[in-house]
Amino acid sequence: MSLKGARERWVRTGGVELCVAELGTAPSKDDSRPTVVLVHGYPDSKEVWSEVAERLARHFHVVLYDVRGHGRSTAPTPLRGGFTLEKLTDDFLAVIDAVSPDRPVHLVGHDWGSVQSWEFVTVRRTEGRIASFTSVSGPSLDHFGHWIKKRMSRPTPRKVGQLLGQGAKSWYVYLLHTPVLPELAWRGSLGKQWPKILQRVEQVPDGDYPTPSLPTDAAHGAWLYRDNVRARLLRPRADAYAHAPVQLITPTGDIFLSERLYDELEQWAPQLVRRSLPAKHWVPRTRPDQVAGWISEFVRANEDGVPAKDTAATGPYAERFGGQLVLVTGAASGIGRATAFAFAEAGARVVAVDRDAEGAARTADMARLIGSPDAWAETVDVSDEQAMEKLAEKVATEYGIVDVLVNNAGIGLSGSFFETTSEDWKKVLDVNLWGVIHGCRIFGKQMAERGQGGHIVNTASAAAYQPSKALPAYSASKAAVLMLSECLRAELAGQSIGVSAICPGFVNTNITATARFAGVDEAEEKRRQKKSSRLYGLRNYPPEKVADAVLRAVVKNQAVVPVTPEARGAHFLSRFAPRTLRAIARVEPRL
Repeated sequence: MSLKGARERWVRTGGVELCVAELGTAPSKDDSRPTVVLVHGYPDSKEVWSEVAERLARHFHVVLYDVRGHGRSTAPTPLRGGFTLEKLTDDFLAVIDAVSPDRPVHLVGHDWGSVQSWEFVTVRRTEGRIASFTSVSGPSLDHFGHWIKKRMSRPTPRKVGQLLGQGAKSWYVYLLHTPVLPELAWRGSLGKQWPKILQRVEQVPDGDYPTPSLPTDAAHGAWLYRDNVRARLLRPRADAYAHAPVQLITPTGDIFLSERLYDELEQWAPQLVRRSLPAKHWVPRTRPDQVAGWISEFVRANEDGVPAKDTAATGPYAERFGGQLVLVTGAASGIGRATAFAFAEAGARVVAVDRDAEGAARTADMARLIGSPDAWAETVDVSDEQAMEKLAEKVATEYGIVDVLVNNAGIGLSGSFFETTSEDWKKVLDVNLWGVIHGCRIFGKQMAERGQGGHIVNTASAAAYQPSKALPAYSASKAAVLMLSECLRAELAGQSIGVSAICPGFVNTNITATARFAGVDEAEEKRRQKKSSRLYGLRNYPPEKVADAVLRAVVKNQAVVPVTPEARGAHFLSRFAPRTLRAIARVEPRL
């Protein structure tokens, strides 16, 4: 089994034996943790949930079972008529009576697991037994039937297009209704090639999924379609209203289901929370961290009696970043902290990284209050390659693969070239350039290996293209970051990983208060730091505007983003009037 540490039991119902696995501590008088039941789809077995289940088991009592005829559960005899939604509901009730007889369970379904779970949450005999339902990539057949009838009764070009679009996506349903051929295909070459197909088309990681029972599971599972689809689509129930809160997770790249299927879902599920993520169909395998995070948030909200809709992020980019994992370096203050807060407001899970442990912790605490379902603080020096590698390993193991990486950590250094020592150069390049290199190489590699895309944001500077006699080391480090970003953007485009370089300009942060000034004594350096901070304060361009630019750059996949008016002006001059910038570079700054 790929479900490490699971406890197995067998539940007999309707002439079959169901293999049930449990993870996490079961509820008791002293432990009131909720029970979460995961129902798998077609042509899967319960192991499709293994990575999600392991994450959920840290907080909940998790139950998985092989649907009749799948995995280690036995099949009904005869197969025909043995997979009706009524019998699947009997199985579900038998399982929850065994694992959670005294408390309602939180139900989660994927694909056909979601299809049958819609039945569970809309029939009267399960009322009071389901505390919440999370649907992933599987509609109610009743709702689907009404959706079709509504579009056929009053056809318009738009409605006909929706019907044809979903009809094309449902090509496999027609094939599964043909006699014998699906069984022969699954027990033959299709069953052997299926793992490779999932890896190539869905980017499902190689490993212990699918299980060896796949050909038999798929052959038996064809009866899920034959016993239910035609009958329910032709005669959908008129009372298919959800009697528990529903969370809908919609992968925007699902090749089997159109997003339009759920357009009128609120009329059937009044307590509905919608989530979407840029992924394909098999998200329990490709995005287990994000799916587990949303399930956990939804379960906790319903256990605490908080209306689930109140827990959903409402920021301007909530639909794009909700539940995604975002790591921000230099997050203890300034642009890094503002960026972490902006992603938190959009519902992202945030990892705030800084060498200032207290500052990073405060950022993480505030991110949770602002709207992040989860936020963590990590202490690291981005210039330390080994420390960054350990951080990446920890983040991947405990939080998941990063969806958005913001390499923001940086330090300031001012002084003429000949007054800047080699040690000064090393310090500024270690943080400003090598910190970005480490982040891109280590976390970017994880994104690429996952095969689900992502985005890298590198904080450069207007100094990257605006020369200055006072900033040779700082400008060189930021120019290198800008060109690195452009090169990476070209290299990673084919893997759906975007790269953006943010060039803020004069922003009111504490970088001026901590900047180094080469070639002067300590007293003079402090005087210049104070004067620079005062000037930046008078300019008073807030870091929150830079944070907005960061999120917008990810959404629009922008390459180079000058933020402040002076940064945009300098960028324009660098392209069309570079001699003007060279003249400005010779001006002696008054500090």
